[in-house]
Amino acid sequence: MTLIETNNLDFAFDKGDAVLKSINLKVEQGSIYGFLGPNGSGKTTTIRLLLGLLPNGKNNIKLFGQNLQDNRVGILSKIGSLIEQPSLYEHLSGFDNLEITRRIRNANKSRIDKALQLVDLKSAAQKKVKEYSLGMKQRLGLAIALLSEPELLILDEPVNGLDPNGIIEIRGLLLKLNKENGITIFLSSHLLSEIEKIVTHLGVLNKGKLVFQGRYNELAALQTKSAIINLETSDNQKSFNIIGREYKTISLTNSHIELSYQNKEQIAALCRLLVESNIDIYKMQLENNDLENIFLEITRN
Repeated sequence: MTLIETNNLDFAFDKGDAVLKSINLKVEQGSIYGFLGPNGSGKTTTIRLLLGLLPNGKNNIKLFGQNLQDNRVGILSKIGSLIEQPSLYEHLSGFDNLEITRRIRNANKSRIDKALQLVDLKSAAQKKVKEYSLGMKQRLGLAIALLSEPELLILDEPVNGLDPNGIIEIRGLLLKLNKENGITIFLSSHLLSEIEKIVTHLGVLNKGKLVFQGRYNELAALQTKSAIINLETSDNQKSFNIIGREYKTISLTNSHIELSYQNKEQIAALCRLLVESNIDIYKMQLENNDLENIFLEITRN
């Protein structure tokens, strides 16, 4: 089942330049969908449209197979959301913050303890929020989003501003919510190295356009295509001539050789070839083989 679907979604503020241009999102049930893009690319605008927080007269957003415009209340009752940093009453305890939202959403009182347990804040429930760390505040924001037992979580930059421990905590929590509780998660972020540790699907937004959408392993295939082997030997010219007989995509600079990466077996074959030719290998390094580099290449092209 597709939980989020948009059909040529456009948006502009005050008849200015378009912020979003024909966005066609498809978010499958059970997935963790990473929505990536540089600052200003339109990620938060998209999320606000998905939650009905910005006007959209075209009726081209579907959630849970229903038009958002026609079924807003029923749809939003199945969604938990956190947009950037949560708005909390810092002079109140974590429990009281949850109680206020529980009353507004008319959720069962037992949900407070369950939500606190899910985000591992039961021991700090009576502590005032102003005494919480930034990571604890972010987890409390997630607890508030989980009060209504949502089937879908929509999160905007959930690890923004957190230290490494806080990021690891949120990462583990999101994986747990997805695997153990079956919650589909749609999250935006610009922390590419963190996103690739948890997502099953990716969408890359650039200048208001969706320039990539697919499973993470499809992007991994693009990562391999973009990777380069950086090689330095005791005789670069001789090495270049030898390797060039086997591999055509190769270049020689003053200090090293570059050739396109194919697979790990290729690296072993290169080592054997050079050693058998009595050439010493000083460096063999794989470059441009992470999500950040492929993201830059996708958005640049």
